[in-house]
Amino acid sequence: MAKVKTRLSVQEQSYLRMGLNQPGGKLPLFDGGGQEIKSKTILSCVEKGYAERWFANPLKPEWLVCRLTHSGRNAVQA
Repeated sequence: MAKVKTRLSVQEQSYLRMGLNQPGGKLPLFDGGGQEIKSKTILSCVEKGYAERWFANPLKPEWLVCRLTHSGRNAVQA
């Protein structure tokens, strides 16, 4: 499946920026206020190629554990 690069929404930008200073570009599951990041936002970033699934959490398989891609890092640092 080809990656489609498009303009990032405010929510996507905010989500991706949270991974800039994390080891390996790990993206959070929860925002600074403790609210779960919407799966729609996470999946949209994955579909655009700005984030990638990192690993499956065996205790919480519904959680989307992701990390920044090189393209994602460039998109939010530009």
